[in-house]
Order: sequence, then structure tokens, then C-alpha cells
Amino acid sequence: MTASFLGFPDHLSDGHLPRAVIFGADHCTAYPGGHNGGHASAADTIRRASQEDAPLVEHWDFDLGGPLFAGRPVCSVDVGNVATAMNDNAGNRSRIEAKTREVLLMPAVPILLGSDCSATIPFLAGFGEHGPVWILQIDAHIDWRDEVNGERYGYSSPMRRASEMPHVAGMVQVGLRSVGSARLADIDAARRYGSRFVTAREVHAQGVEAALRHIPEGARVVVALDCDSLDPSIMPGVAARTPGGLTYTETIDLISGLGKRAMIAGFDLVELYPPADIDGLSALTASRLLVNAIGAVVRQM
Repeated sequence: MTASFLGFPDHLSDGHLPRAVIFGADHCTAYPGGHNGGHASAADTIRRASQEDAPLVEHWDFDLGGPLFAGRPVCSVDVGNVATAMNDNAGNRSRIEAKTREVLLMPAVPILLGSDCSATIPFLAGFGEHGPVWILQIDAHIDWRDEVNGERYGYSSPMRRASEMPHVAGMVQVGLRSVGSARLADIDAARRYGSRFVTAREVHAQGVEAALRHIPEGARVVVALDCDSLDPSIMPGVAARTPGGLTYTETIDLISGLGKRAMIAGFDLVELYPPADIDGLSALTASRLLVNAIGAVVRQM
């Protein structure tokens, strides 16, 4: 592992339990004949991007309205990456799910960095004994394909698989725009399930309340953030650049607004594709999103 996110320790001293635990995953479920190697360096790339801010953890952060930990001692840790391997699909899923369950038993809020959207499936599965949970998916795409080339656990299917998990009570999908892998049948399946679609244009016009109003107050919510939800002008390092995405401010307002309305139970940030980044802009943006997620978690205590 490169230096930890913001220089966080890998454990807290004096037996204190962390409020949030960061871990990464380089790989999850590859499609037949394909690979997800381009995403493999995402977690460590985000960690490197955070290093300039590491000495500033106790400084005032205007995104958060105060220091990251609100003047309290450091209460988050970075435990490195789960051991994964290219094309070890079932093994990768098993280890990501196991790490998520381990963190939830502490109890702490698990924060997963990296790989493609396929990693969201075992991350959500890890909440099986900690439901019910809602999902706030922040993404350009709905990810409701039942299978692609025979693979049911790839990056086009996480919300379809989530809909089959008994501990998932509902989902809101925000940031949707343009065209992706969804067919008419996938849209119909998502609507029958009861998923709430909120397009990027709706957020631009109405603000983040267009999405947050669909989350029950006080619910436990897992945030699944795909980097392509943001506009490529600030997040070019993705595999599917699509204009018209969410702004940085809209995205952090979603995160902070959720923390005030409900309980953030988990957070994953996936689909950063470092080979497509421009001058580290995407990694920096991802790092700041993670700061805002941790800040929201700390402030909901």
C-alpha cells in the first residue's frame, strides 16, 4: 500500500474503536475475456492524492464547516487493500464481503475504495446481518443488467443484484444521464422493484432535495458512488465520460444532506480509472469526496 489516506493510522491506540474504516480493492468481477486492470491502482491513487492535505486534518475545512473530525481526535483508520487477483471473481467477492462484515462488527462505517462497480455487490452483501438498509446510488447509469455474456456479478449488474438482497429496503439512483448498457427490460425491472430515478438534469434544476426526499428520514443508507456520476470536466478519469454530470458541489451536498436526514451506514467510491485521468484532477476530486463522506459520518454521531 502507498501512504494511507490522509496519513490515517491502521488502528487506533488505547483500544478505541474507529468510527470509519477505509479499505481498498484492486479487482472484483471481470467479464469473460475482459479484465478490470485499469481500475487496479485506483485506491492507492486516491491515497496519494490526499497526501498534500494530510498535515491539514485539524485545519478548518469550508466544505464541512469545521475541521474534518469536528475538533475531536482522529477516529478513522485505513487498513489497506483486500487481497484480490485478476479473474479470481468468486474469491475477490468473498474477501470484499468478509472485510465489510468484519468492519460492521466493530461496529464502524466501512468505506470501500476502488475497482469497478462490480465491487459494490459484495460490499452491499456484507450488510446482510445489518439491515434493513437503503441504497443511494450516485451514478450516470442504473446498473440493472441481469447478466452480460453469462456473468451476473459484473459492473453492469450491482443494483439488480442489490434488489435481490432481502436486507435492502429500497434504492434511489441519482445522476442518471445519456445512454448506457440499460435496455428497456432493465428499466422496467428497476421501476417494478420501486427504484427511484433522479436524473442529473433534475438535480441541476431542483437541487439535491430532488433525490434526498425519497430517502426515509432516519434510514440506514449505503452510498454507492460511481465516479462517472460527476461531470468529466472535474472527473475525467473514468471509463465512460459523459457530459452533463453532477458538479462537485452537488455531490458533496448530497453526501452532507444525507448525513443530516438519515444515517450513513457505508460508503463506496468506485470506477476511478487512473489511466484516463488528466493531471491528477480526478484523484484529487475523489479524495475530496472521501473527506466529505468521512466528515458527514463523524457529524452524524
